[in-house]
Amino acid sequence: MSEAELPETEVETNQLDEDDRLKPEFVRAVLDAVYDGVPESARALVEPLHPADIADLFELLPAEARTELAKSITDLLDGDVFAEMNDYVREDLIDSLSASEVADIASELDTDDAVAIIEDMDAADQREVLRALDPDDRAAIEEALSYPEESAGRLMQRELIAVPEHWSVGDVLDYLRSHDELTTDFWEIFVVDPAHKPVGTVALSWVLRTPRGIAIADVMQREQTLIPVDMDQEEVALRFQKYALISAAVVDANGRLVGMITVDDIVHIISEEAGEDILKLSGAGEGDINEPIRLTVRTRITWLVVNLGTAMLAASVVGAFQGEIARFALLAVLMPIVSGMGGNAGTQTLAVVVRALATNQLTSSNTQRMIVRELTIAAANGSMLGVLIGFGTWLFFGNTDLAIVIAMAMVINNLIAGLSGVLIPVTLDRLDIDPAVSSAVFVTMMTDVMGFFSFLGLATLFGLGG
Repeated sequence: MSEAELPETEVETNQLDEDDRLKPEFVRAVLDAVYDGVPESARALVEPLHPADIADLFELLPAEARTELAKSITDLLDGDVFAEMNDYVREDLIDSLSASEVADIASELDTDDAVAIIEDMDAADQREVLRALDPDDRAAIEEALSYPEESAGRLMQRELIAVPEHWSVGDVLDYLRSHDELTTDFWEIFVVDPAHKPVGTVALSWVLRTPRGIAIADVMQREQTLIPVDMDQEEVALRFQKYALISAAVVDANGRLVGMITVDDIVHIISEEAGEDILKLSGAGEGDINEPIRLTVRTRITWLVVNLGTAMLAASVVGAFQGEIARFALLAVLMPIVSGMGGNAGTQTLAVVVRALATNQLTSSNTQRMIVRELTIAAANGSMLGVLIGFGTWLFFGNTDLAIVIAMAMVINNLIAGLSGVLIPVTLDRLDIDPAVSSAVFVTMMTDVMGFFSFLGLATLFGLGG
């Protein structure tokens, strides 16, 4: 009996492995049903899945099978599935839907999720989808799209509970019970003044446990973290992390309450930003396996060309000492060790500094202390590595001068690695250039150039090529 013919309860137990990932045999069963033209079997397999697992299923399928599966499970493709889907996969599916179908999906979602679906569409397609939306939904989404990408305005949702500060707890409870159109997913209630500016918050648990006659102003917490609508999403995530927030009010330039951000959105942002910085350090772009090959090639080749230029610069340093290398071939054997170890040390420092900048641990207040710290670490590591490589060189080649030269070069290049690993990303950050994007190229250039120069220069001074 094939998996497509199994009873539903048995299929459910065979969908996920111990790590909650879709099993390969389940994915193959769905794929076979799609390719065999049996949409009923495909739908029976997919129906028990959680929306997040349905989204994962689409990402695991080949591109040509996704549209066919979508046709088989149209009624299961609701807003929750699209909200969980990979951006590139979602764009492919959205392109296959009509404007009215996209509008129906967007209308089911909170504003932030609806914006995530619509924001990457072509301008003409955006207008067509927006025209198909209800006026209220269209106005909210158009306002969100007017804010910069990756800002709080794009991230926030408009669906929230706000009450005036002169109400009692009983007034709030009656309001929540008598208005069916209010959002059902919230953890706190925002208290606003007559100008609709937030003056405090009340946890939902407080409202439920407080007598009806108590004024809401007497139980609200006046201290709150307000998020400017144009704040970058990375900074928003840092505020949530720092102050242990579950939700926070978003205010416009006049201080008026315009939306809220919840911690479930922040979890996605933290994961996205952390992965993004690591990939930028390597010059690999977004690193999404669903990203079109053409876009990936264009992103990677840019930094590979830059790396080629820095490699040529390092080669020119080696070329300047070609006479010494020709007369003493061991220099060519050992010099990659110095530059390679320096590059590794620089990468370690760079990773620490970029993370510290991203999390606001490193600011202008403690930059000098960070430089001293990394130079101390570099000196200690360089000294130990220098002793090891020096002893090994003397042991293998029996040349004391060569051992001293490579040991000294190792110390020097580790110091250069530590210094450049701090100064380069800090300088780029001060110039409002993302240090994760281009720091690695320049740090590698410095360690290569100075590694070759220090080793070959010291070798010349010691007369090893003479």
